[in-house]
Amino acid sequence: MEEILKYFPNLTDLQKSRFEVLGPLYREWNEKINVISRKDIDNLYQHHVLHSLSISRFVTPTAGSMLLDIGTGGGFPGIPLAILWPECNFHLIDRIGKKIRVASSIAEALELKNVTFQHGDAGECHEKFDYVVSRGVTQLDGLIKIVRRNISSVNRNKLPNGLICLKGAGLEDETNKVQHRFIEVPLSDYFCEEYFETKALIYVQL
Repeated sequence: MEEILKYFPNLTDLQKSRFEVLGPLYREWNEKINVISRKDIDNLYQHHVLHSLSISRFVTPTAGSMLLDIGTGGGFPGIPLAILWPECNFHLIDRIGKKIRVASSIAEALELKNVTFQHGDAGECHEKFDYVVSRGVTQLDGLIKIVRRNISSVNRNKLPNGLICLKGAGLEDETNKVQHRFIEVPLSDYFCEEYFETKALIYVQL
């Protein structure tokens, strides 16, 4: 939790309390359903929560913005972002039912009213969104093909609508295949911890 307060010192009391209980909630669920590597659960706040929140260092959506978290797994990056941006709306989708069960149960425990869930493939989601976010989901060119039809043609934010995804290092092979305008940001620009030296954010305008 200290890592969150270090970079986000102006959280409201409600946001702080929600982030504080994420740790116990994920530990409890992870004992039943493995959504985070058991070797990595002690690093939940840095490797998963703070990593998810790196998206907020790149963009701040206006109130009412719609975001789709594709391949959310146990709720990343969607749930941390939904806590941080309570006036935005999030739809989290994953093809693995037990992971959606964990994510939806955690959102319910947090009393998050701005999050909905869908068990299924990305192709089964037919809504339009300002941004699609993802974390470690498939190759970039394939991901673009999957989510293009989910991007709204109406821009309400300064940053044009598109895909924002979190990736590891060594992205040249992936980005070389991208035909759209994109921006790559090393997460070490945002956070000083060693973990982020090999992480990057990719934004693709769609």
